[in-house]
Amino acid sequence: MVKVRDEQPLHYDGSVNLDMWLENLKHRTEIGDLALLRKACAMSAIAEEDAIAANDIWAVGTSSYRTGLEMADILVELRLDEESLVAAIIYRAVREEKLSLESVQQEFGHAIADLVQGVLKMAAISGIQFMAERPVLGQAQDQLEQARKMLVSLVDDVRVALIKLAERTCAIRAIAHSDAEKRQRLAREVFDIYAPLAHRLGIGHLKWELEDLSFRYIEPEAYKRITDLLDERRVDRERNIEEIITLLEAKMAEMGIEGTLYGRAKHIYSIWVKMKKKGLRFSQIYDVRAVRILVPEINDCYRALGVVHSLWHNIPHEFDDYIATPKENGYRSLHTAVIGLEGKIVEVQIRTLDMDEDAELGVCSHWQYKTGNGESEQASTSYEQKINWLRQIIMWQEDLGDSLGLAKDLLDEIHHDRIYVFTPEGHVIDMIPAATPLDFAYRVHTEVGHSCRGAKVNGQLVSLNSSLQTGDRIEVLTADESVPRREWLLHHLGYLKTSRAKAKVQNWFRQRDRAKNISEGESVLASEFRHLGIEQVNYAEIAELIEMTSADDLFVAVGAGELDTSRVIEVAQKLVNTNDHNTQLNLSLTEPAQETVDSSHAVVAGVGNMSTKMAECCNPVAGDLIVGMIDQENLVYIHQQDCLGVLLNDEPANLIEVFWELEKHHTFPVDIVIRAYDRAGLLFDITAVLGNERINMKSVNTQLHPLENTVDLMLTVDISSFDSLLKLLEKIEHIPNVVEAKRRVSQIE
Repeated sequence: MVKVRDEQPLHYDGSVNLDMWLENLKHRTEIGDLALLRKACAMSAIAEEDAIAANDIWAVGTSSYRTGLEMADILVELRLDEESLVAAIIYRAVREEKLSLESVQQEFGHAIADLVQGVLKMAAISGIQFMAERPVLGQAQDQLEQARKMLVSLVDDVRVALIKLAERTCAIRAIAHSDAEKRQRLAREVFDIYAPLAHRLGIGHLKWELEDLSFRYIEPEAYKRITDLLDERRVDRERNIEEIITLLEAKMAEMGIEGTLYGRAKHIYSIWVKMKKKGLRFSQIYDVRAVRILVPEINDCYRALGVVHSLWHNIPHEFDDYIATPKENGYRSLHTAVIGLEGKIVEVQIRTLDMDEDAELGVCSHWQYKTGNGESEQASTSYEQKINWLRQIIMWQEDLGDSLGLAKDLLDEIHHDRIYVFTPEGHVIDMIPAATPLDFAYRVHTEVGHSCRGAKVNGQLVSLNSSLQTGDRIEVLTADESVPRREWLLHHLGYLKTSRAKAKVQNWFRQRDRAKNISEGESVLASEFRHLGIEQVNYAEIAELIEMTSADDLFVAVGAGELDTSRVIEVAQKLVNTNDHNTQLNLSLTEPAQETVDSSHAVVAGVGNMSTKMAECCNPVAGDLIVGMIDQENLVYIHQQDCLGVLLNDEPANLIEVFWELEKHHTFPVDIVIRAYDRAGLLFDITAVLGNERINMKSVNTQLHPLENTVDLMLTVDISSFDSLLKLLEKIEHIPNVVEAKRRVSQIE
């Protein structure tokens, strides 16, 4: 749930009551030198007063002084030391140039000045265009340098990241009355970077708050809908939870199990994610009601679990043992969902006090052990494991060279979604979701990737661009004197999903001589445009739009793997839109064949242009197994598959296969031509590829050439993008007997 920001104690005139604030702080944490904090507060307040006087106004935006106090309040919750609190109090004043870094160093010393400087460097992350599909021309090097500065700051002292998290938390709490553009920009930055960072460092309560506040501004309608649903049930839910806690406490006492129990509200964003991902209604979310049980020892966790399951039936497949198998950020707990009182579903989390501290504070519960205060070796090891990934990131620069993939990989690493796969020897390797066997090969070693020619997953041969799943065991097949293949870099073929692996392949091609890169780059582009039905291309004009001096430079960039072919096609499309005389480059797609609408709700796909209506007899919802039934007016009624109306239907021809579609997209009718040597089963193999790619075929015509034993197939298919078209044509050309496959383009008059 969204946290209500804590207000500082005020005097009657509205100014901060610093004495009361410091006294409250002293009761919340151990303060060795209260005078140091008072000095920092006074310095920040005076700097703000001077800035206001210099500008002859009463206020200059958000108060840097009060923001500093709020940041300190957050860091006290995270149990940071006095140096961190002082740095937080004065940080905004330094960033807004009300205080100089030199004056901070003179007054507080190098340690605090270095912390402030580290947070200032980390602010550079806001300028990196992480979400852009392509780096902005001429800015790639600047963005890379910004990423490196930020990473160095993180690795030097993890407190820098924690102070920055506190600052961004204050910022997003305070933007409710800002303009819509600013709210969107800040919310996207916090959601994409800082919420995952809080999760990666294990700071659960900050992660939840940042996600909910970001969600509030990014998806305001969905946010309000869920909060309204929660409010409608709040009183009943709280009463139900209180009764569950009372019953559990009595049963645990009877069994001699000590423990603390309390209810918690599931945060709003996670409710929305579960509803969207699983196609569930709000009433089907099992952990809107939740109880947490805190016990002294691990053994007590499993005893308490036995008590819970003895009182209520547990829901199948809704039990997770994160104690035996912790999450990758160190999170440990038992999770189960049961049908509780009044038949209401409730999630129960069971953990020790230490596990709860780790879940709420993460790295902050261990960071102080780095300073060597005589704490246990186990605690120190836990801290080192928590921040080891930060040190690894800085080492990746060696692999990535001058690539923006460094910034992308940072986001991949701090994001919570990971998969875990095994080497043949049983070693565990974590990777990003949808990583391929080829990504895995490069993760093992650069030379293993370069010489990779195949892979086995769980003992079965698979294609190098197939997606890996958690638990897969991968064996890489190599060949002597093998080298990387250029098609590995083609985005639409999906061989490489990680920036590190792509950078290693690019570096290999970059080291070759210019002439060879020109030749191969031109060949690759000619092949891609041929697939699109384009025989004549003015590469010089395309090179000029990409700010390159010649067509040869364009070919070198493609040949060395520095420029993706999809970028060239994108620029060629812009050239078509601005150059009426360039008739041979007809790349434009026609009007959409169909549209799947509403990205926030699941809709029915597979019905073409026919109208649909939900059957009132079974009222199917997203996630249900469904089937379509066509009436006499070609209206498709959507039923659950086990609906009585479907089972009693005596006309199977009226039933059609339909499915839920969760993403918004357009499809366009595209004509393609396939030339092949005729054989039995050829059309079946082609339609199998279309089926695997979930591409609809609208028509097919064939023309035989008996003397040559060849056949031309003319297909009209619904395509969503150039990438999907190129991927389809590449796969068709790999079918035995197929000579070529390309788009059929009409000349523009």
